[in-house]
Amino acid sequence: MAVYLKPGIMDIIFIKDFRIALVIGVYEWERQAAQEIRLDLEIAIAESSIPHSDDVKDTIDYAKVVASLQQELPRQSFYLVEKLAEFVAEFLLNEFKTPWVRIRVTKQNILPYVAEVGVMIERRHCS
Repeated sequence: MAVYLKPGIMDIIFIKDFRIALVIGVYEWERQAAQEIRLDLEIAIAESSIPHSDDVKDTIDYAKVVASLQQELPRQSFYLVEKLAEFVAEFLLNEFKTPWVRIRVTKQNILPYVAEVGVMIERRHCS
């Protein structure tokens, strides 16, 4: 079931610079060993879940998000950062029942003269 937010009402939690080692890449040399991938996550809290208490069970638990991704991502295989970002977005939308996410995936020092490359996507929960 989709959750629709009233205009102007959206709390967003964020997890910045979450690092995880994954085998990812199009080129054979990229797939020889795991690379450190950085994820920046923004996760909307459904209006019905906006905490009115001071209890973590009334919101999205950062630690559960990180632990879930640490467990799930190494089980997957990705060639493109775009596919990784899409997987993370879908996972968060479904597992944490959030109405909206923004995902940024970054690979560092993968090209000469370039500090980082990556993708940023936004997705909404649809019914």
